[in-house]
Amino acid sequence: MVLVKHLISHGFLHTNNLLSETMGIRNYKEFSPKIGKDVFVDVSAQVIGQVEIGDNCSIWPNTTIRGDVNWIKIGAHSNVQDGSVLHVTHDHAEKHPGGYPLIIGEQVTVGHNVILHGCTIEDNCLIGMGAIILDGVHLEKNVFLAAGALVSPGKRLESGYLYVGSPAKRARALSDEEIDGLQYSADHYVKLKNDYLS
Repeated sequence: MVLVKHLISHGFLHTNNLLSETMGIRNYKEFSPKIGKDVFVDVSAQVIGQVEIGDNCSIWPNTTIRGDVNWIKIGAHSNVQDGSVLHVTHDHAEKHPGGYPLIIGEQVTVGHNVILHGCTIEDNCLIGMGAIILDGVHLEKNVFLAAGALVSPGKRLESGYLYVGSPAKRARALSDEEIDGLQYSADHYVKLKNDYLS
């Protein structure tokens, strides 16, 4: 199975190939996931449809990334940890024209059992375990969202702060060391997925 992951990540095996189905990477209608170079996708993860995963990302066990009624993009060097669910909202001419895609920037850490739905997360953010981010939310770069936090639809979280609670509220500014720690988390998961691919 490691060989299959390498073949997909280097473009030798297209994601609509029968072998990739054993990894849970599959089409939805005419849409095929696009997987970058040196990406780790655990065999128990599901990656479906209009999904683009950048280079050096990692998708961990029992994660579901479902790009069916809208699209999902995950930037390079990001990680989505065990049991997380990523989904989108469909186009609705009156309520939400164009729907809500899901956009994750580069060097983002998504902790265990997180739910991301139709939101935008800029670079170098950390989403704590069990957090929920709903439609239309926008996290600016360098945001730390605490474990268990709930971000209500349409909210914007300002860069450089820790947010906690349900609903999530700004707690305090992040120190330079904590912002460096967001980067460290992403870098650590790049190294970890390389161990799994070796």
